[in-house]
Amino acid sequence: MLNPGAAFSFLADASGWQRYFLSAIGLTVSAILLWMLWRGVKNRLEAVAYAGLIGGALGNVIDRFRLGAVVDYLDFYWRDWHWPAFNLADILVVGGAGLLIVAGVLPHTRSAADGCAPTTLLRTERRKSARP
Repeated sequence: MLNPGAAFSFLADASGWQRYFLSAIGLTVSAILLWMLWRGVKNRLEAVAYAGLIGGALGNVIDRFRLGAVVDYLDFYWRDWHWPAFNLADILVVGGAGLLIVAGVLPHTRSAADGCAPTTLLRTERRKSARP
C-alpha cells in the first residue's frame, strides 16, 4: 500500500507538495540526530534510540524519493478490525522514540555535561557498578 502522506495518511490528499515537505523534515531531523550522536550521548540506550530514529526517518525518505510515497507493507486484520498499515521504518521511529523516553527517565550518576567524554562515561559507570 502506498502512503503519500504521513502517519495515518495525514496529508495524503494534498497535491504533491507533501512529498518534498516530509522528505525535508526527515532529512533535517536525521541530520540533527546524527550531529547529537556524534557529539556524544549519555549511554548506549540513547545511542540505539537515535540510531532507530535516524534509520526509520531515512528509510521513509528513500521511499519518498524513489516512489513519491512510503510503502506500508505490514497490514494486519483481526476479525472485522483493521490496524493501520505500516512498515519497518515506522517501527524504528516509534521504537527509537520509546527508547529515548526510557533513556531520559533512567537515573544517571554522571552526564556528558559534567565534562566526561561519552566513552569515558560508560567505562566509569561500569567501574562504579563493579565495586562492592
